[in-house]
Amino acid sequence: MIDLYTWTTPNGRKASIMLEEIGLPYKAHAIDINKDEQFAPAFLKIAPNNRIPAIVDNDTGMSLMESGAILIYLADKTGKLLPKSGEGRYKVIEWVMWQMGGLGPMLGQVHHFVKYNPGKAPYAEERFSKEAQRLYKVLNTQLEGKDFICGEYSIADIVSWPWVSRFEWQGIDLNAFPNVKRWYLNVAARPAVQKGYQVPKDMGPIPMPA
Repeated sequence: MIDLYTWTTPNGRKASIMLEEIGLPYKAHAIDINKDEQFAPAFLKIAPNNRIPAIVDNDTGMSLMESGAILIYLADKTGKLLPKSGEGRYKVIEWVMWQMGGLGPMLGQVHHFVKYNPGKAPYAEERFSKEAQRLYKVLNTQLEGKDFICGEYSIADIVSWPWVSRFEWQGIDLNAFPNVKRWYLNVAARPAVQKGYQVPKDMGPIPMPA
């Protein structure tokens, strides 16, 4: 049994979608970041960086924070969604790192400056919006001729999809990135994604592009 500590954010949804995909039993614990519950001392013992998601694997007693590390761990634990060795494994990890170091942080800045604080920092709005466009172009190019980011469905798709699901927050028209749009809709149609998206609570349907 996995204890999942999470909230309704892109990073949180990575973990719940992964758990649904691999079929491990888990219990979700809501950590409401709007109420600063991530700073509670009990959560700090599990996640020293005070960020969701985090897990405790009750089979081993191991606790982990950081969504990328969690997905790699769960993939290795089950032998699913990440090749065990060779070039294929490192290509998947490469695109996980791309998301962790680029797509997630940069789109998060778009949310902060463009969606929540428009007009306060024009330079930041322009800079991060341009970077979002660039990153979507990178992803669109990578998906040319492929159903999924690394050819087969993997944790590389699971880490990026929840961030793309907030394309409206980012002012992104998915029609400008047809490969991304096709991929986004294919992943959104997966039952595990639909279920994991609503953890730890239902926030409405998955956003669909026009």
